[in-house]
Amino acid sequence: MAARIDQVEITQIDIAPKVRRTDAIQSFVTQETVMVTLRCDDGSDGTGYTYTIGTGGSSIVALLRDHLAPLLIGRDPQCVEAVWRDLFFHTHATAVGAITSLALAAIDTALWDRNGRAAGLPLWRMAGGAGPRVPVYTTEGGWLHLEPGELVEQTLAAKADGFLGAKIKVGKPHVAQDMARLSAVRSAVGADFELMVDANQAFTLAEAIRRARQYAELDLAWFEEPMPAEHVAAHAQLLASTSVPIAVGESMYHLSQFGEYVHKGACSIVQADVARVGGITPWLKIAHLAEAHNLAMCPHFLMELHVSLCAAVPNARWVEYIPQLDDLTTSRLKIEAGHALAPETPGLGIEWDSAQLKARRKFAPIVI
Repeated sequence: MAARIDQVEITQIDIAPKVRRTDAIQSFVTQETVMVTLRCDDGSDGTGYTYTIGTGGSSIVALLRDHLAPLLIGRDPQCVEAVWRDLFFHTHATAVGAITSLALAAIDTALWDRNGRAAGLPLWRMAGGAGPRVPVYTTEGGWLHLEPGELVEQTLAAKADGFLGAKIKVGKPHVAQDMARLSAVRSAVGADFELMVDANQAFTLAEAIRRARQYAELDLAWFEEPMPAEHVAAHAQLLASTSVPIAVGESMYHLSQFGEYVHKGACSIVQADVARVGGITPWLKIAHLAEAHNLAMCPHFLMELHVSLCAAVPNARWVEYIPQLDDLTTSRLKIEAGHALAPETPGLGIEWDSAQLKARRKFAPIVI
């Protein structure tokens, strides 16, 4: 007889960034980490999570508590597609949107964790098993407030530590300021080290075209989020005007939005964030959509989850290194020769530190 979910537990833990993180439009204030644990009548369980960068955590908790978690009681945890679809349509009046997708992700990742643990299989094998190693780049040293000398120092340190690339934030008031920072880094690290730039949606179309024209001489791996994500046609115009690959995805919340970008030829690289698109179930569909159009997956943030998802699919090119869960886990991302290694631990591969979770939780667990 199939197992049934008989309890859902919800909690939140806030994590301060280890370093100051700034970009062209915002600062990363705190990671609001909303966690969901599912328990089943056969004794199995699974834990998933989602996040914000400082706002919206309480709204996610409320949506889970009042509307989504009660619908899980009595459901078969192996029917992941059915659960995801039912929950999505139950909240359709608030979708497509960040809060709904983030809440769905907490549940969906918990289901995948439970099912992997029950089967004794790690996520990367359950989700496809394309290969256990994925190249890794770092973003932790490229923040916008850093002066050129600091950028050079930190990027050289990243190269010495074995990273194969680094991301630099752009969006200074004048393109000359961006170029001064980027040129200093390129000169220091050489041509064989990948550099990515990220504007965090700061530019108009005209300014994005202007800056891409300047950036092209630096042989960048990509120009990320040049404009607000809702402007699909503008991204298509930009891509048609430049040789610099255009990367999008962290500010998109549903498979259909990625389909529109692909259909209109508006991106070169897909950066779906597993939490922001609603979990592992839709993330895999986005990855295979990208694969069908010969586009690489280079997901945003959440390296602890994305290392396994990138290892699951054949078109993943990079894992982004931004450590954020170290205070809450005993597991660590393993890196060898510039490649992140997918964990072989059954389920998500994240080993939570139960003492830290209890000590740092924002409120007593909500039990449904």
